[in-house]
Amino acid sequence: MSLATERTRLLADPSLRGCAFADAWRGAVDPWLVDRFTAAVEGNPDAGDLALAAVGGYGRGDLAPASDLDLILLYRGRTAPAEVAEKIWYPIWDEGLKLGHSVRTVKEALELASEDLDTATSLLTIRHLAGDEALTEEMRAAAAAQWTKRAKRYLAMLRDSVAARQNQQGEVAFLLEPDLKEGRGGLRDIHALRWAQAARPVLEDGDEELLAEAERVLFGARVELHRATGRVGDRLTLQDQDAVGAALGLTADELMAGIATAARDVAWIADETWDRVGQSLATTISLLGWRSRERAPGMVVRDGQLALEGSVDPANRPDLVLETAVVAATKGARISRSALARMAERSPLPDEPWPEPTRKRFVDLLLCGHDAIGVIESLDHSGLWERYLPEWAVVRNRPQRNAYHRFTVDRHLLEASANASKLVDRVDRPDLLVVGALLHDIAKGRPGDHTEVGMELIAEIGPRMGFDADDTAVLVDMCRHHLLLPDVATRRDISDETTITMVANAVGDPSRLHLLAALTEADSLATGPAAWGTWKAELVRDLVRRVDHHFEGGAQASLSTTDFPNAEQLAVMRRGQTVVEPHGLTVTVVTQDRPGLFARVSGVLAIEGLEVRAADAASSDGMAIEVFQVTSRFGSLIPWDRITESLHAALEGRMAIEARLAARVRAYAPKASRPDLPPPAVRFDDAASTTATVVEVHARDRIGVLYKISRAFAEFELDVRTAKVQTLGELIVDAFYVTHTDGSLVTDPALRSELERSLLHAVT
Repeated sequence: MSLATERTRLLADPSLRGCAFADAWRGAVDPWLVDRFTAAVEGNPDAGDLALAAVGGYGRGDLAPASDLDLILLYRGRTAPAEVAEKIWYPIWDEGLKLGHSVRTVKEALELASEDLDTATSLLTIRHLAGDEALTEEMRAAAAAQWTKRAKRYLAMLRDSVAARQNQQGEVAFLLEPDLKEGRGGLRDIHALRWAQAARPVLEDGDEELLAEAERVLFGARVELHRATGRVGDRLTLQDQDAVGAALGLTADELMAGIATAARDVAWIADETWDRVGQSLATTISLLGWRSRERAPGMVVRDGQLALEGSVDPANRPDLVLETAVVAATKGARISRSALARMAERSPLPDEPWPEPTRKRFVDLLLCGHDAIGVIESLDHSGLWERYLPEWAVVRNRPQRNAYHRFTVDRHLLEASANASKLVDRVDRPDLLVVGALLHDIAKGRPGDHTEVGMELIAEIGPRMGFDADDTAVLVDMCRHHLLLPDVATRRDISDETTITMVANAVGDPSRLHLLAALTEADSLATGPAAWGTWKAELVRDLVRRVDHHFEGGAQASLSTTDFPNAEQLAVMRRGQTVVEPHGLTVTVVTQDRPGLFARVSGVLAIEGLEVRAADAASSDGMAIEVFQVTSRFGSLIPWDRITESLHAALEGRMAIEARLAARVRAYAPKASRPDLPPPAVRFDDAASTTATVVEVHARDRIGVLYKISRAFAEFELDVRTAKVQTLGELIVDAFYVTHTDGSLVTDPALRSELERSLLHAVT
């Protein structure tokens, strides 16, 4: 029997999911390996002193489609059975399967396990396959005995290993593309807890049942991920989530919500367990810990855990939950499981509206920043957080399935609020900043536009929290305008008086402006690496500066600005020569004005692997100047010498731009788009400028898309005066300030209709 053929047959059976697939696959692999062993030892006089055993994941029986086969060939005697091993290993490789293999005596295995954690843990799941079963049993018993005998040392190694892995791989529950195996709350954390339990009892009542259910969910998703992709890999990417969900009879959102729930249970148990393990490993014993009867009566922080004294009755302390949370966040401690259980059982619901002390403690918790996130997650896991914010139930574990976001909605809100806590010195109302950051996306997951629905929710939440009408109105406006500053800064000409007046009218006053500026940064940093950087930060900062100046009654013309073209650039233009001048991440092109010039330059930049972030263009006396700000797809070093040569060739009509761009697209063929991406759209914004027509193009990001858009404008002999280019995950949102060649606006409805048709064709 061909093992590869059998695996293909099993993969074709959609009824074999999760553990059912693993059982069926193991049921095929085990006898096949027994046959290989039997053939390998035939005629060997030492066959009676050999045993083949499964270890690691294969020993546990966790065989996903792309899992390694972890095997150990045990032997007695002085000489390793190399020939026998080769006769077993090579047929496995010939089947195209991955193999983890070793040949050892029991003594050798134990010696290695004494120093190597991976070896030690793999032997804990050893399972006999063929040969001398007594030899396998000897190995199993000796490995287990060594594990328990050296429990303290192994537990310390295991705890450090878990912490290092989690820091590297990130969260399973809150990341939008989690690593199902190695991430925090993933399958490896379940294995580690069971290895710890094998050393000494560390789990509490009910933990194993929760771990088993979480393992069912996570392993089931891992099997389907391997089935869908046909390759090794445990990171569940956005593009694979639909297929994995469908195989399990779920939507992608249901799949990710289930994975998040399972991973949160695992992480909750793991965090608490490893804290207790750490206490048991401590070389010194704290008898009293931290205690303050004046500031935190009834609370004790000892060995990283906050506990409640037995005399404390949560029923008589309405704010005890928030008091405890603030102390835990301040001290970097975890609230003990018993304290959480007691508060969940006895704590009353907060009064409505909240008294000022309740609101203050809530704000104080948020002002603890990132130290508060783990504490809030503990409250949420225990059902306590939702008592203060019932709307949290909808955003909990809610995926945001686009490459622009890193986190689920609930974690995104906590990260945004934590980021905002670092920016409170920029605003005059720190309380509104951190609460506004926590609530700005609170309506995601509900029907309708999340901003409009969020404003309605916050109009109810604010008074419930005890904020007065004016403060509630500010919180509502923070939700209403939380995308205003980044959208305007990246899509509009912020040197245009019309743009600044529009923002000032929308914001209303400087206090709201500064709250929105801090919220923009906090929200963007919580979104993902593509959402905030030097380029966007500078644009937003300049926009805020200009709007502040407007509020002070100053004219935009009085601001210190850089004219475009400036005097030096005008002097170059007057020479009447073609100049290509790169500098850092900017390239300036001066040449004779002609139709399609913007398209030629953007086409060359695309061919060279550069992405345009912003561009400005102007013309004077038959000469044109274009300045492009770029980033590179392939690293920070840009080969400007080669690019400059290519630009000269294109400007002189010596480059087949269309053909070269097509070849580049073929060479770097993009992956298939997700089916939930919105369709392309073209929008005309007549209120954005009085000197140009603003055209927004929303489309899927792909190589050369700016070139194709620019050619569409050139087809209608329109000049691109300014371009603002922004990539949001897999989408682009580009804004172009365009005019006719005589400087007039594009107002003719028939022309607009045809231009829209051409632009949509260009980006489809």
